[in-house]
Amino acid sequence: MTADTPNALCFGEEFPASGSPCLVHVEAHGLTIAFPFETSERQPESVSFSDMKVSAGGLDHDQLVIKWAGPTGARTLYLKNPDVIRAFRHAAPAQLNAPLEQAAEQVRRARHRHRTTWSIVGGSLLAVVLGLWFGSDLLVELAVDRIPIEWERKLGESAYRDFLVHQDVMKEGPSVEAVNEMIHRLTGQISENPYTFEVTVVKSDVVNAFALPGGYIVVFTGLMKKAENGEEVAGVLAHELNHVLQRHGLERIIKQLGFVAVVSIVLGNPPGLGGVMKQLGVELMTLKFGRAQETEADLTGLQLLHRAKIDPSGMITFFQRLAEKDEGRVEWLSTHPMSSARADRLKAELAEMPKQTPEPFTFEWTKVRASQGAGPSP
Repeated sequence: MTADTPNALCFGEEFPASGSPCLVHVEAHGLTIAFPFETSERQPESVSFSDMKVSAGGLDHDQLVIKWAGPTGARTLYLKNPDVIRAFRHAAPAQLNAPLEQAAEQVRRARHRHRTTWSIVGGSLLAVVLGLWFGSDLLVELAVDRIPIEWERKLGESAYRDFLVHQDVMKEGPSVEAVNEMIHRLTGQISENPYTFEVTVVKSDVVNAFALPGGYIVVFTGLMKKAENGEEVAGVLAHELNHVLQRHGLERIIKQLGFVAVVSIVLGNPPGLGGVMKQLGVELMTLKFGRAQETEADLTGLQLLHRAKIDPSGMITFFQRLAEKDEGRVEWLSTHPMSSARADRLKAELAEMPKQTPEPFTFEWTKVRASQGAGPSP
């Protein structure tokens, strides 16, 4: 700013309705006000502090307003330049302290309102953007990537322990040994594995297995009774392992928690979601994976079986048998892909893989089934 650049706006009877730009200098006695743009060669005016009345004003109440009686009538000066205002406050006598403080408080309130307004506007815009993009996996993946594996493991472990408290857990026996051998074969083929998988066999007629974030897997004995061989169970385990490796559980949690969770994680506050996550409780075990996630777990699971030299056809035959229960259902009405469609997709994928000779398991499947009170395989 040059020496003759106006730094305030003055109003009076002889000035235009829009005010006259002026140059204000703070002196020991008060203010000296010059009018560099006036064509009538108006002389500078001087006003002492004792003649002034001070308040806050302006459109947004963020300016210092000074009023006094000028030579031709009332004068009103609007100061917005921060340097001039600071100099004025420093030079002003004690009797102006109270009105200056009131004016400063009004300015602070105005600025707070501005920040609040812009925060609301910005938050609303962000909400609209996230709302438009929330269905996209890109945003969810961005949020998931910010969650450390250690934090994910604590989340899964909490739900895992709570679930097992009310279950009949098998700690030993042919079923447990068989599952452990399958897991050992499969996890041995996972490169750069960040998880330490923990698998538990639970006595239940439910034909199912599920995975929790962090590497916790539960296998129900009903699944082992339904399976005709160990390769079918290994296929299900390979599928569940890849739900963990692809972090599908966290993706579903983020989608379920919604906008607040995404914003918190994207802005760098994953631990702040701990309290929200705890509220999910056993709901973690009932989260349903989407079609794309199921398909990804199928295909990556098939590839894992192939690397572990476990016959991948076991996964396919198991889905084919489950497809019998899908009769009469329409695929697009289902949360998950129909088992028949999944089997067909896996067949096509398997046909593209290099041929190899599978290595059998060391356990006998008939003994595993017999230990559960099941008859021989069909």
